[in-house]
Amino acid sequence: MTESPDRPRVGWGLVIHGGVGVLPRARMSEDLEAAYRTCLADSLGAGHRALAGGGSAEDSVVEAIRVMEDSPLFNAGRGSNLDWRGVASMDASIMRGPDLGAGAVSAVTDVRSPIDLARRVMEDCPHVFLSGEGAEAFAREMGIESSPNEWFVTPRRLEALEAARAREAEGDATPNTVSRPPDVPAAEGKGNGRDDVGRPDVAGTGGAGDPLTPEDFAGTVGAVALDREGRIVAGTSTGGMANKKWGRIGDSPVIGSGTYASTRCGVSCTGWGEYFIRNAVAHDIDARMEYLGVSLAEAARQVIHDKLESQLTGLGGIVALDAEGHVELAWNTAGMYRGWVGPGGVPEVGIY
Repeated sequence: MTESPDRPRVGWGLVIHGGVGVLPRARMSEDLEAAYRTCLADSLGAGHRALAGGGSAEDSVVEAIRVMEDSPLFNAGRGSNLDWRGVASMDASIMRGPDLGAGAVSAVTDVRSPIDLARRVMEDCPHVFLSGEGAEAFAREMGIESSPNEWFVTPRRLEALEAARAREAEGDATPNTVSRPPDVPAAEGKGNGRDDVGRPDVAGTGGAGDPLTPEDFAGTVGAVALDREGRIVAGTSTGGMANKKWGRIGDSPVIGSGTYASTRCGVSCTGWGEYFIRNAVAHDIDARMEYLGVSLAEAARQVIHDKLESQLTGLGGIVALDAEGHVELAWNTAGMYRGWVGPGGVPEVGIY
């Protein structure tokens, strides 16, 4: 099941993330870390049970992501970041490798499981991408469970919104103009799927002038599954950035940017969405495999550690699987909530 500590391989299985921008170690209590690890393991367990029971890669991805959407720990579903109005506005997408089937939704405010809705768009809608009231109307037609927006709002995200508003009032930079703070060094280490390997916490600590804090974008969730038939499916779900304005949409629901799957690989992204959109990160990894003939690991390294790091503020990471079951986890921040599981059903999770 495992070829090496750095490049695990599964015959069939699942890889997940719960976002980059993890809480600094000083703020991560033992109890909170245990809660994160338990939820990651529960997510892997749900996805594994779907596959082990003969379910499809779609089933596995949706079941795994639902667990994290239902948890207030992550920035998706219940626990989503709040926009400038104090409203949880959520995005999600899913893509099926064999036929490039895809479904995406954005700016939904009452859908309990945005990833479930994205799947229904992929399977039951003539369109690929629905937004706002239209997406919610489609959800009602499909009988997808809904809740008042207040159900999605948590004290932690209210605090994050107030902190973001305070920084904005102090003249904080915007995602289109910000660069690495002058007192933050370039990366010395690069995440490669092992604990305690990463780069300095470029996201800062929340003081005036910091471009982002972990609370601003931490917690986007995603999964990639390879089923017994060799089919790859990828999915991503998020609440976006804290204090986002003007109907901002990040990379998570954008096919090719936050999510992509083909017969070669499946990729789910997490991080600063503006940069992942500009670089079509998820598709770029797949394209490098196709056009350059490089491995999934090399394609991920080129995009996450070379291309994005050269842009200084391209903070983020990916989880991915290739058609042979190689697991890839790559990030250029201090950590990424992550995990993977193979046929044996023993979950492997990490944070830093």
